[in-house]
Amino acid sequence: MSIFERKLKSSVIFISRPVAILLLVVYSLQLFALATLVWLYIDQKAAVKEQKAKIEELENRLKILDIIEDYEIGFSDDEVTILANVIYDESVKLGMDPLLIMAVIITESSFKKHQKSHVGAEGLMQIKPSIAKSVAKKWGIEWSESDGLWDPGLNITVGSAYLFELIVKFQDVRKAIIAYNLGETVTREYYYLGALPPPRYFDKVKENYLMLRRKFENKG
Repeated sequence: MSIFERKLKSSVIFISRPVAILLLVVYSLQLFALATLVWLYIDQKAAVKEQKAKIEELENRLKILDIIEDYEIGFSDDEVTILANVIYDESVKLGMDPLLIMAVIITESSFKKHQKSHVGAEGLMQIKPSIAKSVAKKWGIEWSESDGLWDPGLNITVGSAYLFELIVKFQDVRKAIIAYNLGETVTREYYYLGALPPPRYFDKVKENYLMLRRKFENKG
């Protein structure tokens, strides 16, 4: 045997076809197992993330419920639970801070049942029926002719949508809150004339919002 042949024999691994196929199968199984482990790791991370989100959502719902219960509102436990869920769900749907919705409710009615203003605004968020029906129609919100704005869930749903509309129209939360109280037309007239609308309502909503923020954080 020549030197070349000896070197070739010593440097090359000769594998028969069955062994090569067997090794190919083994390597393929190892690659599949590795890919499965990676997939399971990614899937597990996604599952953990989803679980954390669910826990955070539940905690936020409970915090809202606890805050509502701090008020003498005349609702049953079941009704308070419904109120908390409606506030949370509407805030998520509209991309709004639930505490802002609650601050408006506290300013308007202090979460008390059957409130009606001297100008005809009704319910927790003190909305006029004419405005509420218009908002409900635009948003496809089912309107109850029998209960109307005295249905707390409907009242909050319509009131939140109306507040959201004003924020979009004015592109300014302060102006939107003022318009919620004074009306869109009157608010625009103030700013058109270069005058500042009365700040008391906005200041009260802001004060209630900051109070709710402190309570919310302390309940964590």
